[in-house]
This record gives sequence, structure tokens and C-alpha cells, in this order.
Amino acid sequence: MIGLLGGGQLGRMMIQAAHHLGERVTVLDPDGQGPAAQIADVVIARDYDDAKGLDQLARTCASFTTEFENVPAESLRYLARFGATRPDGRCVAVAQNRIDEKRFIAACGVDVVPHAVITRLEDFDDLPASLFPGILKSARLGYDGKGQQKVDSVTEARSAWSAMGSVACVLEKRVALEREISVIVARDMQGEMAVFPVGENIHRNGILAVTRVPAAISDDLAEHAHQAACRIARTLEYVGVLCVEFFVLSGGRFMANEMAPRPHNSGHHSIESCATSQFEQQVRICVQKPLGSTALKAPAVMLNVLGDAWFKSSDQPSEPDWQAVRAQPDVALHLYGKSDPRPGRKMAHVTCLGSTLPQALGRARNVADILGLDVGDGLA
Repeated sequence: MIGLLGGGQLGRMMIQAAHHLGERVTVLDPDGQGPAAQIADVVIARDYDDAKGLDQLARTCASFTTEFENVPAESLRYLARFGATRPDGRCVAVAQNRIDEKRFIAACGVDVVPHAVITRLEDFDDLPASLFPGILKSARLGYDGKGQQKVDSVTEARSAWSAMGSVACVLEKRVALEREISVIVARDMQGEMAVFPVGENIHRNGILAVTRVPAAISDDLAEHAHQAACRIARTLEYVGVLCVEFFVLSGGRFMANEMAPRPHNSGHHSIESCATSQFEQQVRICVQKPLGSTALKAPAVMLNVLGDAWFKSSDQPSEPDWQAVRAQPDVALHLYGKSDPRPGRKMAHVTCLGSTLPQALGRARNVADILGLDVGDGLA
């Protein structure tokens, strides 16, 4: 039995992969009716740091994993006394704190965005002007654009820091991007690694809207990004699926933005597009099966479907036309089982395949039109 901390859509897809391999999963999640709990073999509806819930998980499972980065690292450390945690609490703790994360990545010899650490009011006195315009980000508990604010001056940065509650933050320079990419690495207990094709990501309002695979970058840049992600995973002694997001600048230079110690939204396409999905790799690592091939079977475009798609014509939610989506050729719809659509909430995703990337993009444009998705120029 695999013990899974977290009950969201990533956990749901991980359980689907586990069942495909004949494995069973227990979910620990406060929401006993969440996307993962709906299909889990066993559900423990308790908080992630609840002693009774952790003890029940420890007694009944042989290995432990997580599907979101903000699970308490201490819970993973506790579970490590009873079985292997993949990833372990130490790795998750690094990824949970932007200050520690940037220091670690830089120590791996991988460039990071120019930044300054803010932990006290006096830190604003010595900020170099070159960091502006910038983005002030809370060191902890930020995702999908949360916990961050654009700032154009020291005065704005001070005000933003105060509005955030004067918590530890990182001030990052806003760099001129050509594109954003992500590399997903699976690393097992023996140190073997399998790397997925580089994805190109387009965000809207801080939330991933589109992932295109393969990314429109040179083979040389793709190889360097692969090497950087593998170096980070190896140095961290990471075991599990890890995503490293990069900013690509002009001239082929790239910088690491952040890492996610779990399967990642930008890797959802792998269920249909790759020989082995990111979710199956995580399960394989948990049960100590060899890693599968990450070969790309077909170019793909993944579309995130947010709760906004339910509110296109009125203030009352209306179910999107899923039948029209399913009628499109080489299109896979994944509904997450969430009953309460809200603007900005991830409700589903759609993966569109093609014999070429332009063909996959054309199919994605059809789906985006049907659902009324706001993807900007992500399908151009």
C-alpha cells in the first residue's frame, strides 16, 4: 500500500496510475471527498499533521509520497521512521522555502534570477537599484501566483512587504523572458534518472494556461536544461518526480525559477503523449519498479480548464460542453471530480495530440474555442 499525503487532482491521477499497475493507495487528506479520495482504496480524513492519521498511515502503508508541495515536512520526517518517503522531508523543506531553494540551486552551479532576501525592514536600505522593477514573493506558501506582488521601487516594495505581514520574502528582478520552460525528472532509489521532454509553458494571471511539447527551443538548450535539472535532483539526493521551472532569456541563456517536489501541472500531457506518464513514474519509484521510458509518442498541447469556463454566459455556473470536446480527434479530457467550480480553480485539463505540433495546436484552438478559454497567445 502506498500512503499519499494530499487529496487533489495530482493525487487522483497518481492513484489512477497506481491502479493501472495493480497497486493500492491510502489517502490522508482533511477533505474525505476530494478528487483523490473519490477513487482511493482507503481514505483517512484527517489533517496532514494529525497524529492519529499519521499513525494509521504508518501502520498500513509500506511507502509514502505527496502530491502537493506544502505538506508539512515534519509529517514526512515522522513517516520515514516506518517506511521510505519519496521524496523525503528534507527535500520538501528546501522546495518549500524560496530562500533555501534559491541558495541550493545556485550552489548546484545553476543560475537563478537576481534577487535579494528580505527578512527585516533594514534589508530594504541596501537594495540595489538593478533589482527594480521586481517581484516581491513570500518565502513560503506561494503557488499559482499567490503570495507575490510586482513592485517598481523600494517604496512600493516596503509597502508590499508590510501588506504581506512582514514575513520573510525574496525580491526578484523582473527579467525579460523569451519563454518559460519546465523539465520533469524522475529519480529512483538507485540514482537512475529518466527525463521528460522539455515543456514550454504559458501562464495567465499567474496560473499555467498552456503547455506545449516539445518546447520551441534548440536541441542544445534543451540538453543544457536537462543537465541542470538532473544536477539539481542528484545533488539534492532526490527520490521521486521533480519539476524544475526555468526562464529562458535572449541568447539562449536560462535561469532556474523554482522547483516542485512532486508531479507537476506542466507534465499532465505525459499521460497521453509519453511512453510512461509522470504519475506512473512516481508510483514505480514508490514500489521500487524500474523507471519507464519517457519517449515522446506525439507532440502535445495541454490546456488547463479553470472554473471560469463555467461562468461564460451568466453569474450562475453552467456545465461546459464536454461532449463537443470529446468529439474532437486525438483529444483527452480529464475532469477532476470537483463539484464547486470557482474562477481560478483548476477543474480539469485537456491534452491535444497531433502528428506535428502545429496540428496539436490547431486541435487545442478548437477546444479553447468550445470552452471559451483565455489562453492569450499561447496557441499561436
